Amino acid sequence: MKIGFIGLGNMGAPMARNLAAAGHGVTGFDTHAPMPEGVEAATSAAAAATGAEVVITMLPDGAILRAVAAEVIPAMTAGAVFCDCSTVDVESARAVADQAAKAGIAALDAPVSGGVGGAAAGTLTFMAGGSDAAFATVAPLFAVMGQKAVHCGPSGNGQAAKICNNMILGVTMIATCEAFALADKLGLSRQKMFDVVSTSSGYSWVMNAYCPAPGIGPKSPADNDYRPGFAAELMLKDLRLSQQAAEAADADTPMGELAARLYAHFVEAEDGRGMDFSAMLPRFEKRHRG
Repeated sequence: MKIGFIGLGNMGAPMARNLAAAGHGVTGFDTHAPMPEGVEAATSAAAAATGAEVVITMLPDGAILRAVAAEVIPAMTAGAVFCDCSTVDVESARAVADQAAKAGIAALDAPVSGGVGGAAAGTLTFMAGGSDAAFATVAPLFAVMGQKAVHCGPSGNGQAAKICNNMILGVTMIATCEAFALADKLGLSRQKMFDVVSTSSGYSWVMNAYCPAPGIGPKSPADNDYRPGFAAELMLKDLRLSQQAAEAADADTPMGELAARLYAHFVEAEDGRGMDFSAMLPRFEKRHRG
């Protein structure tokens, strides 16, 4: 398949590399990042999209997505698919899908879960919103870049799934870190707490697969001085997107709102920027009630 790939940063580069390694023709564009192995460089986003059957974008936010879409969609061939893998607001995803439809282009919003490690290993999970036909076209590419792709419904639903999932993730991480800090103060060893919680009703992906306590459970960023697998500022971005969506949908999400406030303070007023989102644990270790 002929693919245009726009946005070749920490996530986009390994995704594009995996597509090229699988035999697809990949033409890439990024404003500053180098081209991954096997990817042909284009002089502009529009040039990368010209003649492509699928254009994939991996971009920082909704405003940049809208700007790139405005440049790229007019250069695309009718019947091609515009597949955005960024994590952006639902409104931007749906606006871009509407713009694409008016030009005879199919659109998918397909944000990912799995981080940089999953992008490199080709084990991402894709949450896709858009038509059945668009999803069927891109499904073979999802299979190269990831281990699972779920068609979540019409345009915008991929982003909805991603922000709901990550709201759960952020809230669960905070609760898990609070519990470890409380266990410390109660004289309960972290290992004993893990042994109980990981096999009982407190079980969660955060506890069992991404434990925020160093030396406990499978290896995680906590065992690497909290260098990010998923940076705290990215969790903050996703929590803010969840609250933006909740506001628009008139949904009551008090735990999500509180998690967003806590991560905002951690990132913007403490030392959380550049740390993994599980670095909330050493934060709570240092704090006292009130």
